[in-house]
Amino acid sequence: MNPKTRQIVLPLITALIWGSAFVAQKSGAEVLGAFTFTWTRYSLAALALVCFLTLRGKHEGKKPFSENRPALLRGGLVMGTLLAVASNLQQYGVGLTTAGKAGFITALYIVLVPLFGLFLGKRVRALVWCGVAVAVAGLYLLSFAAGGEMTFTTGDLCVLLCAIVFTLHILAVDHYTKLADAVELACLQFAVAVAESLLCALVTEGVPLDAIRAAAFPIFYAGVISGGIAYTLQIVSQKDGDPAVVSLLLSLESFFAALSGAIILHERLTLREYFGCALMLCAVVLVQLPEKKGRLPGKKAS
Repeated sequence: MNPKTRQIVLPLITALIWGSAFVAQKSGAEVLGAFTFTWTRYSLAALALVCFLTLRGKHEGKKPFSENRPALLRGGLVMGTLLAVASNLQQYGVGLTTAGKAGFITALYIVLVPLFGLFLGKRVRALVWCGVAVAVAGLYLLSFAAGGEMTFTTGDLCVLLCAIVFTLHILAVDHYTKLADAVELACLQFAVAVAESLLCALVTEGVPLDAIRAAAFPIFYAGVISGGIAYTLQIVSQKDGDPAVVSLLLSLESFFAALSGAIILHERLTLREYFGCALMLCAVVLVQLPEKKGRLPGKKAS
């Protein structure tokens, strides 16, 4: 596949996979606790990346995890801990709200990343501030009914907190991928998230084997397809691609989340909530339109 085709097709496939993964998470939440779903899905994601790294190592003639080990270990621990917190907040929240709303609220991390960058001395462009204003307006429409009644649920709050933690995760990814291999870091962060989530699950949820078997397909989809394959597709799509084009296409994840929720789970939002989602999608697009040539901002592992 030539680079021009690759930068269009692969990001679209990736966004579709990440968006539809919210449906898998919603289905998994019906039978599994958040910690159990998280450690099982990321176990498969880590295994998928281990297989990828093994094949890549044979092709390149070097062993995985053999270079920059201190940076790998530090990055894996920091990124994995943030990923575990964000993923468990998201998984718990998805169980209490719709897949579509969860997808759009999670996408706020794209708006929050440049804002958090202020603390690192980075300049925030005017379009980012416009995007923030539009996102706040969209979140308001998702949170309050026409009569002023609060419709922002506990699940929505958990997903909003998840977006904030994902923002910190992305900043960590941006830092550590400059020091070590990105795929190796991803594999280690999954391993850390598995260990921490499994520990929490053992304390609060146990190991419900029957429920895990019942949720086998959602776990497989969220772990291997979304966590392993889609992450790799993202990396491949960025190679020789225009960062602005790839980034905009990946932001369609929230749209595909709403579409998948409507088609598969028959979820329905009010007209006001759909308009709020549309505003949030506009905010996501706004903050990425004048993207500089070069590195893409970090992307959450989903």
